[in-house]
Amino acid sequence: MEGSSLTLWYLASLLISIAGLAALDFRSKLAFFAAPLRASITMGIGVAFFILWDVAGIALGIFFRGASPFLSGWQLAPELPIEELFFLIVLCYTTLLVFLAARNRLALK
Repeated sequence: MEGSSLTLWYLASLLISIAGLAALDFRSKLAFFAAPLRASITMGIGVAFFILWDVAGIALGIFFRGASPFLSGWQLAPELPIEELFFLIVLCYTTLLVFLAARNRLALK
């Protein structure tokens, strides 16, 4: 595949992952399908924390956008590709679902 045909694969895979997490959430009624406001606040705080972490790392010259044929080229800010936002959503949503599933599992025992 040529570079231009790869540009949205990573973003698409992140969106598919989020859809899969939402399907698990729907099936198990763990986060957004159990307490939407609480889940939204928790996700918002988590994603905002990591975005601020990224911005601080970029400002300090620690983080930078590397060249990759898999990135769309769309950026939220200099050195901050849009894929990072969706990656952070996947990270926080996965963590939230694992925590809630473990808590529910341990409460049943």
